[in-house]
Amino acid sequence: MAIFRSLGLLFVFVVLSGQAMGAPKKPTAVARREDIPYIKCGVCEQIVKQLDRQVTNKRNQIAPKRLSEYQIIEVAENICNLKKEEGDWLLHLDIVEDGDKLKLVEQEQEGDCNAECKTIERTCQEVIGYHDTDVAEYIFKSKPQSSALLKFLCNDLSKACSVKPPPVPKDRAPGEPFVPKSSKEAEMEKIMRSMSGMPGASNMKMYSKDDLMSMPNFGSNGEDEDDEEDEDDDYASSRMRNIKKPVVAVESDWKKSLIDGVQSSYAHIKDQTQHAVLGAKRSLNRISDKIRKWYKARKSGSKPSKSQKVEL
Repeated sequence: MAIFRSLGLLFVFVVLSGQAMGAPKKPTAVARREDIPYIKCGVCEQIVKQLDRQVTNKRNQIAPKRLSEYQIIEVAENICNLKKEEGDWLLHLDIVEDGDKLKLVEQEQEGDCNAECKTIERTCQEVIGYHDTDVAEYIFKSKPQSSALLKFLCNDLSKACSVKPPPVPKDRAPGEPFVPKSSKEAEMEKIMRSMSGMPGASNMKMYSKDDLMSMPNFGSNGEDEDDEEDEDDDYASSRMRNIKKPVVAVESDWKKSLIDGVQSSYAHIKDQTQHAVLGAKRSLNRISDKIRKWYKARKSGSKPSKSQKVEL
């Protein structure tokens, strides 16, 4: 235990289940669905901002090559997913009461994902819905300005901003305060996410130093430990003088090699399947759209036209 104190490591990866280690369980945050109508338009505006920013960044990264429609679809598909890099922006937003309205305030640092974070993610998913391929196609073909994209997604497709949001009830329970993450924590979470597709990664857990200290296996083992603590501290300190610098020197190279390896392992597969996935998704969207039109016509009591008949 004294050695762990001397090392001062903030995070440790353990290829064991958290229950076997006796790790404390953190409560799972749940979206507040009742808040969605009040932030829907604001979230849609943020989606447009992020789509424009991320697509532009991708274009600049591969220039002079042309950005494919599949690459834009990939951004649109993942823009509302906290488990993907494209969804990192969700962690920077805080929901703040402003009179009878709720507004989204962008923070410089990432924050812990609590109920507000989950609410923004859920709202984002409801806004984008099945429109991701339509939005990607529009961006690919038209290269619109932000204002045109805002009208297309927030007014024409999702209707998120077509009506004024209702006033927030006076008895609404306030949300949690925004709690920024440390840069180290955010960095380690990104590494864990980049390893998510690797064999055995699903069982890999990340614990803070405080979590480790609270585990039974790392806790106090009796009175003898206090007597030997000073000895352990001296030994650990002398060892750290010899090993601290090499560890720091290797850390950045290890992380870079790991991330590069993960990214390259998927690049070949993505190139082979992107056209097939794009074609299949377009077909599914066309079929889904025809079914909706047919059902709407049937529900209204009118006969569907030939163009509205489902052709599977």
